[in-house]
Amino acid sequence: MKLLHIDSSILGDNSASRQLSRSVVDAWQVAEPAVQVTYRDLAADALSHFSAATLVAAGTPDELRDAAQQHEAKLSADTLQEFLDADAVVIAAPMYNFSVPTQLKAWIDRIAVAGKTFRYTEAGPEGLCGGKKVVIVSTSGGLHAGQPTGVGHEEFLKVFLAFIGITDVEIVRAHGLAYGDDMRTKAMSDAQAQISEQFAAA
Repeated sequence: MKLLHIDSSILGDNSASRQLSRSVVDAWQVAEPAVQVTYRDLAADALSHFSAATLVAAGTPDELRDAAQQHEAKLSADTLQEFLDADAVVIAAPMYNFSVPTQLKAWIDRIAVAGKTFRYTEAGPEGLCGGKKVVIVSTSGGLHAGQPTGVGHEEFLKVFLAFIGITDVEIVRAHGLAYGDDMRTKAMSDAQAQISEQFAAA
C-alpha cells in the first residue's frame, strides 16, 4: 500500500499538526509494515499558487513550452501523479485564519484536475478517486468543530474530498490549543489516544 503524508504547517518542530500527522504515519507503519510512505512538506517545499501561468503551461504543447512553462507543467503533473498513486493520504491541516494554510490550498488546486480526479457528466460532477482513504489531522488554537467558524477548515476539506470521490475520511482533532497549557495537553493527549485506538482496531 502507498501512503502519501502531507504536512502544511509553517511552525516547524513547534507544530502540533506535524507531531500528530507523524504519529498517524508511524502507527500506520507499525500496523502495516509493508506500507510505502511518500512525504511532502508543503511549507518547506511550497508549490507555486495556481495562476494564469499554470493554465498557459497546461494548454501549451510540450514541444512549444519554454523553460518556465516546462517547470510549471512538470510541477502540476508530478504533484497530481503522486496523489493518484497513493492508496491513502494523511493530511496535516492546521487552521489559519478560519481556513487551511495557503500552502495546502495550493496543493489542492494542483490535484483538482478535470478528467483526472473528477469529471462533469449530464448528471452532474463525478469524483474519480473513490477507494482512497484520507486521515485529516485537524488542529486549531480555538474551538471550531461543528461551528460556523469551522466551515472553511474541516468542512471545506470534506466537501473537496467528496467532490473528487473520497468518502472514507477520518479526522484526528486537537483543538483549543491556545486555551492554556492544560487544554493543549489534554487535546494532544486525546488525539494521540485516538490514533492509538484507531490502529489497534485496524
